[in-house]
Amino acid sequence: MSDKNRIPYKIYIEESEMPSAWYNLRADMINKPAPLLHPETHEKMTAKDLAGVFCDELIAQELDDTTAYFPIPEEIRNFYKMYRPAPLVRAYCLEEKLGTPAKIYYKFEGNNTSGSHKLNSAIAQAYYAKNQGLVGVTTETGAGQWGTALSMACSYLGLDCKVYMVKCSYEQKPHRREVMRTYGASVTPSPSTETKIGRKILAEHPDTVGSLGCAISEAVETATNTEGYRYVLGSVLNQVMLHQSIIGLETKIALDKYNIKPDVIIGCAGGGSNLGGLIAPFMGEKIRGEANYRFIAVEPESCPSFTRGKYAYDYCDTGMVCPLSKMYTLGSSFMPAATHAGGLRYHGMNSTLSQLYADGLMEATTVKQTEVFAAAEEFARVEGILPAPESSHAIKVALDIAKECVKTGEEKTIVFGLTGTGYFDMMSYEKFHDGRMVDSAPSDEDIEKAFSKLPHVNE
Repeated sequence: MSDKNRIPYKIYIEESEMPSAWYNLRADMINKPAPLLHPETHEKMTAKDLAGVFCDELIAQELDDTTAYFPIPEEIRNFYKMYRPAPLVRAYCLEEKLGTPAKIYYKFEGNNTSGSHKLNSAIAQAYYAKNQGLVGVTTETGAGQWGTALSMACSYLGLDCKVYMVKCSYEQKPHRREVMRTYGASVTPSPSTETKIGRKILAEHPDTVGSLGCAISEAVETATNTEGYRYVLGSVLNQVMLHQSIIGLETKIALDKYNIKPDVIIGCAGGGSNLGGLIAPFMGEKIRGEANYRFIAVEPESCPSFTRGKYAYDYCDTGMVCPLSKMYTLGSSFMPAATHAGGLRYHGMNSTLSQLYADGLMEATTVKQTEVFAAAEEFARVEGILPAPESSHAIKVALDIAKECVKTGEEKTIVFGLTGTGYFDMMSYEKFHDGRMVDSAPSDEDIEKAFSKLPHVNE
């Protein structure tokens, strides 16, 4: 019996099979990620230090590297049921078009109003803010997927939501901005004149197109200076990766139903939430010696944190007010080019993923912007989904491996994360189709200049 007759195009798990707890990969890691440090004293951050910025329960999740599973509150599970479980799709049409012996699967996270995986953590963070009795939250957003997801979650729970959107994305993606406003959020292009940090950045870089690091600084400043507010983050932090583990947990349940063992698992990498969530349970198996997988992080050539960054303590934001995290970083002062994968324009990487990469448990590669959009178009024409530019980084590498299998005859099983849809990215697709899109990579001089401003930390 052929795979096509045996394995469905879409593998759904039952609602009753949905995970009841998030998986904390750090609990199984031999080498734990380095702790957060205070931005001024460089001492290990405590829950008390973080209390003015983050919600209490989220702080507990952030600092816990021993508890393997955190129960998902019933209200969050009920919210998840509006759009989860998400399908694991067998890309039969793509396999046939490529003529590859490889088996290709993708976990599709775009089947919700926000259009991406970001809603998995947005509802969790908004829930804990509401339970704490807060009035509202502040945040940053790059491509706008996180801001959209958070505005949706806050609307559902009756919280105020203030979003600082990276300036170039604010201008490139006006419709994403309007979805946020539809859900009641206020949206400000960053850097702005609303905050001290924003004004300082504009004075130093008057022509800047902004960055996630800038937007984070503004959101934190607003949260810490507004009564009843806290700051929430869409990626990078371990609490976010914890919530996103539902992606990998569902993927594994679906694969196990048909005794499918992937050879390679691929995810786009900006701050690390999607990649970390997708690989979490599989990486846990690898660490425990129960299975072996190849993990590939795919990042833009314009913002290559893993492949050209330095593994060091650095500020999580451009304004240097957030905790120091030990991560692969290009430097908090690094200003990436205004590429069209706004969600991947972050100078650093999640500390857990950074530790795994340093330990040789996963690999990373970079891809050019024009190649990413070519892959996105190739995928869309066959599979019928218009992917987000961020997701298309993973698609590009998945296609490369599948095409290599045509030459070698290897029957590799490939799984990648399709993090969201690209229907709000049509200006980017337009530039690609009109031949106006260009590739961009930072010079060694630009990176070294940012490295020179890394904080000096005695470890």
